[in-house]
Amino acid sequence: MTPPLRVTAAVATVLAAFLEDPAADRYGLDLMRASGHPSGTLYPILLRLQNAGWVESLWEDLDPVAAGRPARRYYRLTPDGEVAARAELTALQQRLHRGLGGTTSPQTA
Repeated sequence: MTPPLRVTAAVATVLAAFLEDPAADRYGLDLMRASGHPSGTLYPILLRLQNAGWVESLWEDLDPVAAGRPARRYYRLTPDGEVAARAELTALQQRLHRGLGGTTSPQTA
């Protein structure tokens, strides 16, 4: 059994990138651009998300010689991953809001 996934700020940015279009297949470079993370940060996060069952991956069916590039590995949120990602990002927003004083009205001196 895998331990629960700890959603750090870095993980949250990757989840937010997936949630921009939850049904879309995303590849590494696309996710690096969307999240702002380099490969050395992104790929360990993707592995953790896969181990937690939040993300699944598949290799592109492509002839690298004909395409002139290597096949891409695509990642997508699982249905459970989409639900978990939305819940975790909502909880993170609530924690940040409480940490900032939890008020939207201006404070008086």
